[in-house]
Amino acid sequence: MKEFVQEIKILLEKAREKVYAATSYTMIECYWEIGRRIVEKEQQGQNRATYGKEVLQNLSNGLGTGFSTRTLRDMRKCYLTFPEWKDLAHACAKLEWSHIRTITRVIDVNARKYYLKEAAEQNWGVRRLERNINTLYYQRLVSSTNKQPVIDEMVENIKDIKPDSRDFIRNPTVLEFLNIPTNRAYTERQLEQLLIDNLQQFLLELGKGFAFVARQKYIRTETTDFFIDLVFYNYILKCFVVIELKTDKITHQDIGQLDMYVRMFDDLERKEDDNPTIGLLLCTETDRTIAKYSVLNENKQLFASKYLPYLPSEEELEAEIEREKNVLREQGVVYGEEE
Repeated sequence: MKEFVQEIKILLEKAREKVYAATSYTMIECYWEIGRRIVEKEQQGQNRATYGKEVLQNLSNGLGTGFSTRTLRDMRKCYLTFPEWKDLAHACAKLEWSHIRTITRVIDVNARKYYLKEAAEQNWGVRRLERNINTLYYQRLVSSTNKQPVIDEMVENIKDIKPDSRDFIRNPTVLEFLNIPTNRAYTERQLEQLLIDNLQQFLLELGKGFAFVARQKYIRTETTDFFIDLVFYNYILKCFVVIELKTDKITHQDIGQLDMYVRMFDDLERKEDDNPTIGLLLCTETDRTIAKYSVLNENKQLFASKYLPYLPSEEELEAEIEREKNVLREQGVVYGEEE
């Protein structure tokens, strides 16, 4: 009987979810339509600046509670941002009005398309969406790849695109959720523990397709024992991802160690149907010389990413992204806008 009751509960929950999704979709469509009507009404005025204010204020007074001029401006902006309902309709089946209102504040068109698509497909909550926008999630993804057209195609949901490991690495990596005091020294083991304690947030920061496999992964050879800090599996790339943590600036020894771990993991752990293992070094500072003259410049399976243990300002992030782009340019990476 308990199983039967549980089965009924699941049916009811699914039904409630469908009703909620349908209601949310209908409300967003309604708000978009209101925004369209507002724009059309405003365009009839001789002085749009003055007339527009009158339209919003009069409409707000007529509709009453819940329809402030600010709310009506959001509806107008929704229509102006997405003048074709078809551009919004598919994602709205899984999103709320708060998602849409947040996305309309993104200026970059490609970034806006990306957030709309990913928020719907990855079931991002509003707080997660806001965090990703504030940490320039899209821009950090693009800064780590030389395949801007591919990213754009992914946004447009074009099929049959072979994933590239570089499309999944964000640089820099933002770890503000660890709440590490800026004046406090910490060890690599403590950093590892903090990442494990905040594993869900770390997985979301890493991006799509990552699943946790192990920490301090034991690898034994004929002569020596080794321990890899963190191991993940990416089911989109179909490969393991080994991560080494460093609490200081990158060195050529760090890259050599990561390269060795990746080779060992491929030899001892990778299965026949897995793609080659990816190695990611998280450090507090990258280095142009090392990036240019080490195996990082040749091995497309090895990556180094600077991590930020705090939430920087947008200006700081933009400067950091550009700095990392310059590092990659010296490795011969050409970005879509430069071709």
